[in-house]
Amino acid sequence: MLTISAAEVDRALTFPGLVETLRTAFREGAVQPVRHHHAVERPDGAASTLLLMPAWTDFNAAGSSAGGHIGVKIVTVSPDNNAIGKPAVMGLYLLLDGVTGEPQALIDGQRLTQWRTTCASALAASYLARKDASRLLVIGAGALSPFLAKAHSAVRPITSIRIWNRTPANAEKVAAALRTEGLPASAAGDLDAELAEADIVTSATISNTPLVKGALLKPGAHVDLVGGFTPTMRESDDDAISRARVYVDTRAGATKEAGDIVQPLASGVLKPEAIVADLHELTRGEKQGRQSDSEITLFKSVGAALEDLAAGIAVYKALK
Repeated sequence: MLTISAAEVDRALTFPGLVETLRTAFREGAVQPVRHHHAVERPDGAASTLLLMPAWTDFNAAGSSAGGHIGVKIVTVSPDNNAIGKPAVMGLYLLLDGVTGEPQALIDGQRLTQWRTTCASALAASYLARKDASRLLVIGAGALSPFLAKAHSAVRPITSIRIWNRTPANAEKVAAALRTEGLPASAAGDLDAELAEADIVTSATISNTPLVKGALLKPGAHVDLVGGFTPTMRESDDDAISRARVYVDTRAGATKEAGDIVQPLASGVLKPEAIVADLHELTRGEKQGRQSDSEITLFKSVGAALEDLAAGIAVYKALK
């Protein structure tokens, strides 16, 4: 069994390559039960969340029982980690042989999650963002933010990357790191002003209070919501939902776990039939993405085990 570090994951993957790997994975499908989601209460501080995300090759769809893989990601989300300088999200990914169940690789789950999450957003943007989208706004300066900047830059001609965070120094730190890699990044001060100018807005926070104000979005904008993963978390307001054509990564996950979808569904702001498509339907050509340069699109992801499986297989094959 291989033990694969974060640095080795970085060497094994590229953003354009993983976007195409995920495109194929969503088109072909896999067996992916809805994730196990458990609250881990603590006597002091915020509760942690334990996520178990299994998936395996869909042998019936593939028409063969030869080969294939089983994978499971074990993730903890501990909000209080930010106060002690540790990432909120920790995890490991275990890849198994699909026939024998033999362990093949133990992969750094945090890094795998960063890659697959942001490349899923870029995959959605390849269908939903304007082809000439050049101004990117990244809301949040956590571990996902530089990956989001790079992933979106892999599918659209980004010439300006603005990073906004409640703590400006953290935004500048991310922007400076991106600049050292040759990306046109800078810190942003006025979130409302940035929302009005952005071609793509990507948000990766664990906020319970909406940060993306739909009334400020310009015609043709694409909104990519990554951070909220429980029904109480919400990054966009009702105006953003009502003004946009809404897409999700998976209907089963987003309509159960994502506050940006669950809350508008409960209030009637969003009708179930108004969710235009998920990534399976987009990649298979069953539903269409952006219809005009003037419409606003919104994509909400909560993460799918299929993404981890596809990325884990890609890493394993590159390094074995």
